Amino acid sequence: MIDRASLQANFTAVEGRVAAACLKAGRPRESVTLIAVSKLHPSEVIRLGWELGQRDFGENYAQELRDKHAGLAECAGLRWHAIGPVQPKNAKYVAKAAFLFHALERLEVAQELSKRRVGAPLKCLIEVNVAGEASKAGIAPTELAAFIEAVRALPQLEVVGLTAMPPISEDPEASRPHFKALRELASQHGISQLSMGTTGDFEVAIEEGATLVRVGTAIFGHRPT
Repeated sequence: MIDRASLQANFTAVEGRVAAACLKAGRPRESVTLIAVSKLHPSEVIRLGWELGQRDFGENYAQELRDKHAGLAECAGLRWHAIGPVQPKNAKYVAKAAFLFHALERLEVAQELSKRRVGAPLKCLIEVNVAGEASKAGIAPTELAAFIEAVRALPQLEVVGLTAMPPISEDPEASRPHFKALRELASQHGISQLSMGTTGDFEVAIEEGATLVRVGTAIFGHRPT
């Protein structure tokens, strides 16, 4: 498990990269939210991050989100981001715990989330398969308008933006056209939030308009097996 000093150093380094990318793009630093992706890392590490001032954490698995949400309930101001796909049977966990859901791409999941959500509507980002990869989840760009309309008809959900995962590449610049395509889709549909960019390419994502970046390895190190 990562120690406090190393975690602080990693947060400082990532914050420097985010700030530099914002400066290069001519954007204010506060226009980008850093989400620390804590998937498979123990709650003790998340608590350390919270003590260091981080408030936004991302979890991929609904049941892990459920358990960490319950175990860290005393951490005031901690915001959980559900960033992975969810099965309809597990939507209840996301509906209860998530501040923002980043991977909405099935209407049956949207319906379950709306049914299970109590209180303020759950803010959602629709996942778009901008590269048209057969192996990737996400709505096809041509089907996006109809999907947005269907989700907006549900009472306990609010569509606030889009998300996408470009094809894996060691070259951050390879992600740029996909980030640009997502930004243009968001503009066409009048929505402003863009969740895109991970440890390897989040600077490029910020240059192309990301408002939320999801960084795991550069903060917490490699995930436990």
